[in-house]
Amino acid sequence: MRISYLTSFAIASVLAIGLVSCAGTNEPTSVDSAAESTAVDPCASANPCAGATEVSVFAEDGIAIRGADPVAYFTQGEAVIGSAEFEHEWNGATWRFASAENRDMFASNPEEFAPQYGGYCAWAVSQGTTAPVEPDAWRIVDGKLYLNFDQRVQQRWEQDIEGNIALADENWPGVLAN
Repeated sequence: MRISYLTSFAIASVLAIGLVSCAGTNEPTSVDSAAESTAVDPCASANPCAGATEVSVFAEDGIAIRGADPVAYFTQGEAVIGSAEFEHEWNGATWRFASAENRDMFASNPEEFAPQYGGYCAWAVSQGTTAPVEPDAWRIVDGKLYLNFDQRVQQRWEQDIEGNIALADENWPGVLAN
């Protein structure tokens, strides 16, 4: 019985120390590697006390929106493929732009230009799942960019834009766990 009590006490102590250190500030550390981050902040990584986490972004080979410039949808009214010369890292993906000006506009306020639902297909998210997108299947609604799997799916999504956005908003970001 004494071993069981000591073991229970040791486990409780370790848990209490972990909780106390998680109760501290959620200020981000300036440590580069995950291993060093864990050493500095025992609550970092996949721990619920680590603070906000990034939302997943649809990216192929790390490139968001298949390389399309998200700012161009707003400024040029069309899908424009960006260049590796003008890139910006944000939310776990590399975003490409047609110009340094577009890159800088995005960098100053990514949420203003980034597609909704992490760039996943808006129709798929409204249906409770995710799907890739084609850059030329898009629409701006109330100042927000929505992308779809292809033109056919976009036509289906456009039959009830308001309803599909409401459904997708309810499902996002929970669909990422599916």
